[in-house]
Amino acid sequence: MKTLYVSDLDGTLLRKNETLSSYTIKTINALTSSGMLFSYATARSLNTAKKVTEGLNTHLPLIIYNGAFVKDNITEEILIANYFEEDIYEVLRDLFAHEIYPIIYSYQDNVEKFSYIAAKATSGMQAFLNSRKGDKRTNIVTTESELMYGDLFYITCIDKPEKLEPFYHKYKNKYHVVYQQDIYTGEQWLEIMPQKASKAQAALQLKQKLECDRLVVFGDGKNDIDMFKIADEAYAVENAVSELKAVATGIIGSNENDGVAKYLQKISISKSTVL
Repeated sequence: MKTLYVSDLDGTLLRKNETLSSYTIKTINALTSSGMLFSYATARSLNTAKKVTEGLNTHLPLIIYNGAFVKDNITEEILIANYFEEDIYEVLRDLFAHEIYPIIYSYQDNVEKFSYIAAKATSGMQAFLNSRKGDKRTNIVTTESELMYGDLFYITCIDKPEKLEPFYHKYKNKYHVVYQQDIYTGEQWLEIMPQKASKAQAALQLKQKLECDRLVVFGDGKNDIDMFKIADEAYAVENAVSELKAVATGIIGSNENDGVAKYLQKISISKSTVL
């Protein structure tokens, strides 16, 4: 029976300092070299995901932007893409009318960009943008129309909870919307994606593409709940939010204690013993 293992990154595979331990890298690399099918699903772009997972030999396609894209990790070719329809412009105008100016991810002339109006950036946005200094995708604009240019696929709002929460309730049934605090800064985020874009959908598509029989997933946050619900087995790390633990098959060690790698190692040893 062929099994695909998919892990979230931040708060799950990555430690608090946004790095992988040498144990996790060594263990997963050894397991994948022996034939284990392992990938990850993250809200990050491929660009930043690759930086924080340096040293990890993941040759399978990767789920990025919370499932908006599945990309080949070697060629970086887009294998699965989910873009917004034109009705997203009405949502954006609604946000602008309430003084919310998000970071908008898009493809412009086949080039990936994230656009924002510098003069409208909140302190939380600025902190995030500072962590992306030098990123070739950076696109600073000055007008709302420039902000909405291109083929849009991901919207990130970082602002006060009282400003963002009403929009979560307003649009959560029409789009794939994630409303949660950033695990590193504590800032409130509202992320809006196309309805078809989700870790769950992307994981199922990847499972089918690789002709796997089972899907086993790992996570820590609210944005992993959809993926947990469709998996054959789903394991929450010890530091996961209570909402995720409630729908998990079981609880494993924390991200600081190599919970995912140790579980995968345990499973591998167990299978070897059976054989």
